[in-house]
Amino acid sequence: MNKKILVAVLFSLFTVTGVFAQQITKFGVVDTNKVYNAYFRNSTAVRNYEKKRTDYQNEINKTTEELRDLQQKKLDFEKNGNEAQAMKIEAEITKKKDYLTEYTNAKNVELESLAKSLKNSDEFYKKLYSTLSRIAEGGGYSMILSLQESNSILWYSHTVDITDDVISQLGL
Repeated sequence: MNKKILVAVLFSLFTVTGVFAQQITKFGVVDTNKVYNAYFRNSTAVRNYEKKRTDYQNEINKTTEELRDLQQKKLDFEKNGNEAQAMKIEAEITKKKDYLTEYTNAKNVELESLAKSLKNSDEFYKKLYSTLSRIAEGGGYSMILSLQESNSILWYSHTVDITDDVISQLGL
């Protein structure tokens, strides 16, 4: 009789433990950048941001090319023994490098500010959290993790990535 009770208690314990273990281990992973890009892909604000980023990069590329040309001129003057012209070009190089550094820093701050304002869209986050809640509750997920905002994820199985479901349910 005691053996039957012991077996029944152990069976119940393993069953309850299995149920709790199953609830704890089910989680989902979302690539929030991918969702964000899909959501805002066609928005005017994102197109403006991308245009500014491209324009700024073109200016940086142009100035970098000018610097290369000036450095080559300086080398040519030094090779030909024209130290006065080489010094004059060196001053131009320094001036252009300072401009490039200031321009890059200023434009990076501007782009970061624009990106932050785009990512802090209340409408987007309300819709995202509502969608995540529906998917998580419907799919029995215990936790949804963002790949971008969690430094503790070292590995994950792609089978738990629900990013495409989120994009689909957002109607994108």
